[in-house]
Amino acid sequence: MIDWTTITAAISVALGGDSERGQELLMDCWNATVPADHAHRCILAHYLADTQSQLDKEVAWDQAALDEHGFLADDALAPLGIASAQGLQPSLQLNLADGYHRQGRTALAREHLDQGLAHADALDNDGYGKLILAGLNNLAQRIDASDPA
Repeated sequence: MIDWTTITAAISVALGGDSERGQELLMDCWNATVPADHAHRCILAHYLADTQSQLDKEVAWDQAALDEHGFLADDALAPLGIASAQGLQPSLQLNLADGYHRQGRTALAREHLDQGLAHADALDNDGYGKLILAGLNNLAQRIDASDPA
């Protein structure tokens, strides 16, 4: 059984500049989960995506994070200081939409961008919320510039 302390320590390594070691630790955590560990797996997949050097793997992990998020109760991420799991959904949608856009899969990018924008009301009006909303709006402009549909 994996705990949040072990997961957050692995995330700290990954974000601290040693993405290779961070990826190893995150994978160790992932391998210690079971399919019912949706909250752990959502967060792990979210950060595993960031450690990938290959776009296809990054997108696969972003999709896994979003898939796991679909099983979360709203208070499932409270141990991480995330009061509402719904507040994470716009970020997950943004990451996946951005990956699809970089793959040239514009229709899927737009679909996930639209979902992110549709759930933007779940973001708090704080630095994080503003960052994600700005990211969604920036991606919308990039998609429109590359493929005005």
